[in-house]
Amino acid sequence: MASPRVRKIADRIQVIVAEMLERRIKDPRLGFVTITDVRLTGDTQQATVFYTVLGEPAEVDDSAAALRSATGVIRSEVGRQLGMRHTPTLDFVLDAVPENARHIEDLLARARASDAEVARNAAGAQYAGDPDPYRHDVADAGEPEETDRTGDAAERG
Repeated sequence: MASPRVRKIADRIQVIVAEMLERRIKDPRLGFVTITDVRLTGDTQQATVFYTVLGEPAEVDDSAAALRSATGVIRSEVGRQLGMRHTPTLDFVLDAVPENARHIEDLLARARASDAEVARNAAGAQYAGDPDPYRHDVADAGEPEETDRTGDAAERG
């Protein structure tokens, strides 16, 4: 778990980068980019900026190239606004969470369909054996026999 100071700096970096992409970076390759998270090392020397891009795979690649080319400008602005002695290096990483969530949703949909088919098949099914599978002897209808400790029937008399 990161310290509160490191988490606060990471949150501030996320806001600065998002504002830079919205207002100052005018690269035409930059698509609809959302900064989802920033993870900062404990010594605040390296920041990993996670982002998502809405669009086709070609737009994702173009946005990645635009972010690589704008990394220096964004880093200098982060350093200026944070006022820290050492500005962290920025690494932009495409966030895999939306793709993983989509995959999990597909798996859940398949599981629901499979459960529905099992329920459909079981709707009119009957048990393979007797409804009451336990043996009931007609002679045992009276009193139960008393048994001694060895399990043998005790003699009455």
